[in-house]
Amino acid sequence: MLNPLFLLLPFVLQTLCMAVDELHFHRQRGLPRWERLGHPLDTLTVVACYAWLFFTPPSTLSITVYAGLSVFSSLFITKDEWVHNRYCGPAECWLHTLLFILHPLALLSAGLLWPAWHGQSLAFIRYTGFEGKFLLGNALLTLAFGGYQFIYWNFIWSSATPPQQVRLTTSSTTN
Repeated sequence: MLNPLFLLLPFVLQTLCMAVDELHFHRQRGLPRWERLGHPLDTLTVVACYAWLFFTPPSTLSITVYAGLSVFSSLFITKDEWVHNRYCGPAECWLHTLLFILHPLALLSAGLLWPAWHGQSLAFIRYTGFEGKFLLGNALLTLAFGGYQFIYWNFIWSSATPPQQVRLTTSSTTN
């Protein structure tokens, strides 16, 4: 039997990586408009996955839909990576790679915790009672983070930071 505490690891690692990306790299270089809009959309795809978990009990159809939402979200977050190479240094690109690995793992873990929210069980997981509250708390934090991303980067930061601070990284600035 799998202890559900192990399923929290992708969430914890993803949160730590997101904090470094947001609080260090993004604030250091600033975000161009496409990122200021794209990042909240990335977060919205995750919120859509979590919303599905809360409003539909696990069944063959709902698991298929969740898998589709998760695959879409996991691909959607990569949409900007081809241009990130021009704006981000190697350390930030490496951190994005870690986030791309952790993203589907966190969604898989959420899917494995899903039955607990609906009072169901899985034969190989011994639910202990915290799982539904954890899922709800994580979903609310994700929603709040998306709101923060949109408000901070589109209203607070843009009015306080001159546009020239958003710099394009070139080979001479990444050495």
